[in-house]
Amino acid sequence: MSYQVLARKWRPRSFREMVGQTHVLKALINALDSQRLHHAYLFTGTRGVGKTTIARIIAKCLNCETGITSTPCGECSVCREIDEGRFVDLIEIDAASRTKVEDTRELLDNVQYAPSRGRFKVYLIDEVHMLSSHSFNALLKTLEEPPPYVKFILATTDPQKLPATILSRCLQFSLKNMTPERVVEHLTHVLGVENVPFEDDALWLLGRAADGSMRDAMSLTDQAIAFGEGKVLAADVRAMLGTLDHGQVFDLLHALIEGDARALLEAVRHLAEQGPDWNGVLSEILNVFHRVAIAQALPDGVDNGHGDRDRVLALAKALPAEDVQFYYQMGLIGRRDLPLAPDPRGGFEMVLLRMLAFRPADAGNAPSQPLKPVGISQATVDSAPTVAAATPVAPIAAAPVVVPAPAAEALKPEPVAAPAPVVAPNVPAVPEKDLPWNEPSVPVIEVEAAPEPMLDTVGEPPELPPMPLPTPDSVVPDAPEWSAAPIPEPTPEQVDAALSGMDRDDEPPLDEDYIEPDMDSAAYSYLDELASEHAAEPAPEPEPLPAAMPATGLALEWLNMFPKLPVSGMTASIGANCTLIAVEGDDWLLHLDPAHSALFNSTQQRRLNDALNQSTQRTLKVTIELVKPEQETPAQAASRFRAERQRLAEESIYADPLIQQMIEQFGAAVREDTIQPVEVVEAQA
Repeated sequence: MSYQVLARKWRPRSFREMVGQTHVLKALINALDSQRLHHAYLFTGTRGVGKTTIARIIAKCLNCETGITSTPCGECSVCREIDEGRFVDLIEIDAASRTKVEDTRELLDNVQYAPSRGRFKVYLIDEVHMLSSHSFNALLKTLEEPPPYVKFILATTDPQKLPATILSRCLQFSLKNMTPERVVEHLTHVLGVENVPFEDDALWLLGRAADGSMRDAMSLTDQAIAFGEGKVLAADVRAMLGTLDHGQVFDLLHALIEGDARALLEAVRHLAEQGPDWNGVLSEILNVFHRVAIAQALPDGVDNGHGDRDRVLALAKALPAEDVQFYYQMGLIGRRDLPLAPDPRGGFEMVLLRMLAFRPADAGNAPSQPLKPVGISQATVDSAPTVAAATPVAPIAAAPVVVPAPAAEALKPEPVAAPAPVVAPNVPAVPEKDLPWNEPSVPVIEVEAAPEPMLDTVGEPPELPPMPLPTPDSVVPDAPEWSAAPIPEPTPEQVDAALSGMDRDDEPPLDEDYIEPDMDSAAYSYLDELASEHAAEPAPEPEPLPAAMPATGLALEWLNMFPKLPVSGMTASIGANCTLIAVEGDDWLLHLDPAHSALFNSTQQRRLNDALNQSTQRTLKVTIELVKPEQETPAQAASRFRAERQRLAEESIYADPLIQQMIEQFGAAVREDTIQPVEVVEAQA
């Protein structure tokens, strides 16, 4: 007995065996059961969704020897002849090969004759949109008023090409594409009955490759069985289809999220060995980002159409929502510009590297849940023995140390519609000001040392005792001496320069001959919108950090040294929460508060090491360990100075005679949340 392909062997022979298309089957079954039969039906839909199959089942329902029914017996001679394709009263016409008006007229000449064996004569015209305009005109009158024993069933994949006069004379049913889940479910049943071993991943590949067509899925399954020697395996199906391994897309995304350029380019290299369509790969990446965004908004709304629902949900937990939108927008623009690249692979790599260079995590937004642990106790420059905290070392020698000098005041955006702050009278200068590395999202402004301008005296505030200055524990020769020259308030020109570069703290300078691409329509509008939203909201005041022991010795040297380091952004935040523990030659050991480990990685450690090398003119080997510092860090010092300055400002307000008089006579109350030190108000102005 000759082999019969799966698409023909498993073609449904009744409505009960149909897969999907319930919206069409319900209408047809109800019409047949109630005997409300139309004379012309039009089935539309892509190839392989069941148009011809439904037409043949209708022919059996109309001509079954048991009577007009929605459940033909399948056993009578009429049903068997229709299944075998030899029923004389079912006339199947391929309109693609019979487009001439003469063919249509020949067909219509036979309409007047009654059926030979069945109850109705059924004309099935496939690909009806291929008929010529003259053929449509010849068909109009007969289609509008056919003999009572004639039924027309038209099928097409392109209903837009049909004249409106034809559409108005038919009952139109649009058949839907099959979802991958439904295709996989049906293939699982078919292969189980056929006793063919298979892998679930292989069926998902076939379901996606079928592109909504059940017939294509069955044909591809036949091909996969032949390719795999009686088995349907994922590796064989992937090789047969020449499709991209979906796991490689996730490898690219994991490397992108982790910020690992080496792993990212290595994944691209492995991908290039398959000779993929780079535009298609970028489309797959965009599809994953789209599904990740859906998972973040509605986790239950993510389907398993690609067999990767668990991995999509994991990405949704690991990525902030704004990062997903940013990557998706940049990928769309990269796909638009990909045809302009000299080499498709080079253009694809540039899209990924652009995502890596501008990823929001560089601005301080770490992933909400990392995909894999990141190494945190690793030497930066060379592989050298780690300097342990318990190792006896010689402390750094220093001249009598001055408390950290005042730095440039951090700038904050003006709150919208906020009440006017109460400016405190000038109070005795506190030895320190806010250190800029502790202010969120504000760059460090480096200026040359100059005398700090004196502020005009508003009134005579109460006498305040001077703050005690810490002194170093020991002085040892042969160590660098760290000066603590005061840093003045920044000039308006310096502030403008810092603000113009605040989003590019860690970016390398552009070449002079670089030509910026035309990306002003979609990408910049999205980025500008994000920037305007963040600019309109005032930066929240950071909470005071927990108090620690006063810095002495090496920790005090670190307080003096850190303001002069050329660091900013996340690197400055890491350094501000460190303290110097041990120094042995060029080996330095720092302790970092574990509470800030989410921002720490090998890149930040390398940048801090480079900044120390540049500042000390030496080649140091810096090791950072996650141990809570016992002595005060620069960030804690900045928090203490800020709290002290705020306390002095509030005390000066309450000590003002005019304020006291208003409180006593009018019952006025001071809004402490509007009190700001005069230096902060002047910096905001």
